[in-house]
Amino acid sequence: EVAALDPRARLHDERRRAYTCDVTYCTNKQVAFDYLRDRLYLRKYPSELAIKLADADGDRHLRDKLMLRGLCFGIVDEADSVLVDEAVTPLIISRPGDTRHKREIYGQALALARQLEQRQDYRVDFRERQIELSGRGAESLCRLCESMEGLWRNTRYREELVVQALKANILFIRDQQYLVRDGKVDIVDEFTGRVMADRSWEQGLHQMIEVKEGCEITGEQETLGRISYQRLFRRYLKLGGMTGTASELSDELRSVYRLRVFRIRPYRKVKRRGLRSTLLRTEAEKWQRIVTRIGQLHAEGRPVLIGTRSVAASEHLQGLLDEAGIENRVLNARQDADEAEIISAAGHRGQVTVATNMAGRGSDIQLDNDALALGGLHVIASERHESRRIDRQLFGRCGRQGDPGSFEVITSLEDELVVRYGSAIQCALVTLLWPGLPWIAKPLARLLTHSAQQAAEKKNAAARARVLRSEDYLENVLAFAGMQE
Repeated sequence: EVAALDPRARLHDERRRAYTCDVTYCTNKQVAFDYLRDRLYLRKYPSELAIKLADADGDRHLRDKLMLRGLCFGIVDEADSVLVDEAVTPLIISRPGDTRHKREIYGQALALARQLEQRQDYRVDFRERQIELSGRGAESLCRLCESMEGLWRNTRYREELVVQALKANILFIRDQQYLVRDGKVDIVDEFTGRVMADRSWEQGLHQMIEVKEGCEITGEQETLGRISYQRLFRRYLKLGGMTGTASELSDELRSVYRLRVFRIRPYRKVKRRGLRSTLLRTEAEKWQRIVTRIGQLHAEGRPVLIGTRSVAASEHLQGLLDEAGIENRVLNARQDADEAEIISAAGHRGQVTVATNMAGRGSDIQLDNDALALGGLHVIASERHESRRIDRQLFGRCGRQGDPGSFEVITSLEDELVVRYGSAIQCALVTLLWPGLPWIAKPLARLLTHSAQQAAEKKNAAARARVLRSEDYLENVLAFAGMQE
């Protein structure tokens, strides 16, 4: 017996019936939250022994309240995204906290943050996405709060609030990390480009951004239960998965989940061609080259897909294409409701599609006969991502199921990856050499981009390792205290 769990299913019995089937199709988020709800209910029992005794006695009340029968056998689609990219994001069940007086406090924190000076009062680590007050910054903040009352008299609280306000102003940018839709702040997943519904940042950061954008404040959430995908999927008795981009992660998947990676040959021979990459000095030059290249391909009649890292970048390119008179369609988190319709047309003759990473993920872009005869879909990457896997996922939008296709990369030294992870000394040297000695500067620039991507991959891997060590430690401590989930 097979069932698919409807994302709109809210009734307990309806969800429970789906899990009683032999095979249940559901999203990773659905099973994680249903597992958490079961664990919260089981906290009513004084011990693990009491749970086992109730189950042995055939306690129907217990069995009717639990949705899952246990974590027996799991098969994860897009396994690298679920098991690795989302591994550091905790899944939290919470209830609304008290929102009284919060808007005024967050507004004051944002106002105070805008009066501090970067470098003198605080330092920004864009690589680690952290902000730290300096000694002078703490003194400046103390001076600014002299006439204020309440928690602003407490050194620790005011510094924590203002640091969060600085992060909201500097590190979290509208149309990159989040969207504002219908008066609500929606987080955008940087790996997939999709809106992460019902998710929020912790420690008042989400509320700080809501005040910054003039939205209704939702109030901080009181955490009832939390779990990460690392912790959840390691609890399955048997676990497997599939993805087209796992080779770089074989060591991590083996050490964390005890999973081995096997390569399976494609069903049809791959005809995808990679063209020479282009690296330019400035972002403006990059966008102009991309528009020119799209114009050439569009004149030939080939369908083109351009990948961008953010909503803002996709809409900027759309404006440039409109100015050039090139008809195009944009697919990002704002148009997620139209995704299927946009993707269905992306492989037609002369179609130009500008998209974030969500484009066609989990589906094939079908080519019409004219597009097949002209060489198939051509993919242009406008930026390198923080992982080579994400780049390869974009390139894999073309040349599917034995179809012809090609891809190329057009980037610049002003791209976020280089600015955030590249060596400042190397970047300065390349910029200095570029006008007079481009034959030396360009190989150095390619090396700079490659090393920046490697640095990003190492940083993200280290973050996942820290989360894993922390969760292992907490699980051992809670087990010793008799509170293990």
